[in-house]
Amino acid sequence: MVDILRLSPIISAYPDDEFENLEIGVILPEVEKKNITFKITEGGFYVKATKEGVEYADSYAVCCPVSPEKAVANYSNGVLKVKVPYQQPFEKAVDVKIE
Repeated sequence: MVDILRLSPIISAYPDDEFENLEIGVILPEVEKKNITFKITEGGFYVKATKEGVEYADSYAVCCPVSPEKAVANYSNGVLKVKVPYQQPFEKAVDVKIE
């Protein structure tokens, strides 16, 4: 049986200077890009990454709704960076028929 150390990764999440995008940083030392899974919804995100003997995994809520279909990510030197725009007010608003 193989012992695996399970850890929460170090995360930072903050708005960009224009307050238009949420920027997420995930520190994943010595993890190969092919071993990273990142999923995002309007209200949160999930990350899972593995390397020999270690599994990083956790989920996080975000304070304001984002547009997950517009997220952009890159991975370099052990840091996953994700940039996702905040939803515009009423972006997904639905017209209600008034009777």
